[in-house]
Amino acid sequence: MTRVRASALTVAAALTLAALPALAQPALALPTLAQPALAQAATRLDFATPTGLGRAAAVREPAAIGTAIDDVLADPVLAGAQVGVVVADARTGATLVDRGGAHRLLPASNAKLFTSAAALSILGPEHRFGTEAKASGMRRKGSLTGDLYLRGEGDPALTPEGLDALARDVAATGLRDVTGNLVADDTSFDSRRLGLEWAWDDEAFSGAAPVSALTVAPDQEYLAGTVRVKVSPSPVDNGPARVSVSPFGARMTVINQAVTAPDTTSISVTRGHGNNVLTVTGQIAAKAEPDVTPVTVWDATTLTAEVFRAALRRHGVRVRGRIVAGKATPATAEPVARHAGPPLRTLLAPLLKRSNNNMSELLVKAIGRRAAGVGSWAAGTNVIAAYLARLGVDTTTMRQVDGSGLSRRNLVPPAAFARFLVAVRSEPWFPAWYAALPVAGHPDPMIGGTLSKRMLGTVAVGNVRAKTGTLTGASALSGYVTGPDHRPLVFSAIVNNHLSPSVTLVLDRIAVALAGYPPARTGPAENVGAAR
Repeated sequence: MTRVRASALTVAAALTLAALPALAQPALALPTLAQPALAQAATRLDFATPTGLGRAAAVREPAAIGTAIDDVLADPVLAGAQVGVVVADARTGATLVDRGGAHRLLPASNAKLFTSAAALSILGPEHRFGTEAKASGMRRKGSLTGDLYLRGEGDPALTPEGLDALARDVAATGLRDVTGNLVADDTSFDSRRLGLEWAWDDEAFSGAAPVSALTVAPDQEYLAGTVRVKVSPSPVDNGPARVSVSPFGARMTVINQAVTAPDTTSISVTRGHGNNVLTVTGQIAAKAEPDVTPVTVWDATTLTAEVFRAALRRHGVRVRGRIVAGKATPATAEPVARHAGPPLRTLLAPLLKRSNNNMSELLVKAIGRRAAGVGSWAAGTNVIAAYLARLGVDTTTMRQVDGSGLSRRNLVPPAAFARFLVAVRSEPWFPAWYAALPVAGHPDPMIGGTLSKRMLGTVAVGNVRAKTGTLTGASALSGYVTGPDHRPLVFSAIVNNHLSPSVTLVLDRIAVALAGYPPARTGPAENVGAAR
């Protein structure tokens, strides 16, 4: 999930081809450009510009790749920015281009490359997160004199439908009355809900939800820890808009200041700091489709328990007490029912193609709990670092503090991503992971993902598979591409401290250049997805 806002671990420089000159350079720091010039530069970011990819056609390999990259990096839109680009042969790991590749930069959502791969390695592709109901007290026929516990393991794909199925299974045991409380057990993870240096003004942003081991996503977008706020027009002109919140059972206070307008829609939904008060403002056109906005909740654990309690009620199970959050399930509690989430391998597409921040953070803590016995960011990122080190990535010159890349403490050199992208091809689950990467120009959002509308009309369409990353002043693109001579390549390009509203076209031009540099020879085609 991109957000105009940033993760982390380094790489030993790969071998440089003997035929290439020493290409390592410091991160680019071009002269400061006046604002009018920046605006003009932005209009030049066109794949057909003569000074862009066109000049790359005049040279041949091995100089062709480096020249193609240099042509793109010369664009004035990068004035004053820090840039790092590394291109390597996917089969041998040999470095073909290095432009500031050792410089530590904010990777934004490129951090998800590390997180997702480590999760597959540590948890396994077939891992299923569980959510269970347990009874503590005296069970007699249909009555429980005691508390009913709802215990989570950090399932990033737990939906209201999953909780409904769990409630149905509880009812199927004959339980009808609970005299005590519904206790929401989120103690599989620590109590820290927000990551280091997550911005305060992102609090309501759906990609910065509080992280809990017991959390529910409103639908199969899997934005755990959020609710969907639906705003519909009133049948009366200038009347108050209609507002609803899902999932059912979520207790949110709504201040509705939105109205119905003749022909203009502009809706804003905000949440107050430290509470569950939603303020809806703006206007919605009388004949417009409903406006739906995902917004985070303050307490994801309690929200999940509320949704489960409502599901129990629908299935004929009454809980007389209140909801109590954050209390561990007693060892003596008896199992009542259990819900298993989907296999981890099936979550790769929403994680990588949609760039799901919430899922990434849940995986980091789950990794920590599995490997180190502690469901925390510190434990999880240490485990990720150890995994990367096993792949040959030099983690001593990088830092990762969360799973999604949202934190601005994350620092990763492009060379680290390049080394990782080469090494991960040898993993047994690599084909599934590779298939989950966004595909340039593919219109299906579950294939193209965050690249579905990028690089259209170029040789990169259907060829480039890469992870995007966007924060304020930080953009990244790292992944795989097959050159015109059938050579499989890995690349990582990161731009920091840019003043342009967006440098995604610059990153796209780098990928397109790699897909279309003039070949010096021909040979049998190779699928970059097949490890060698």
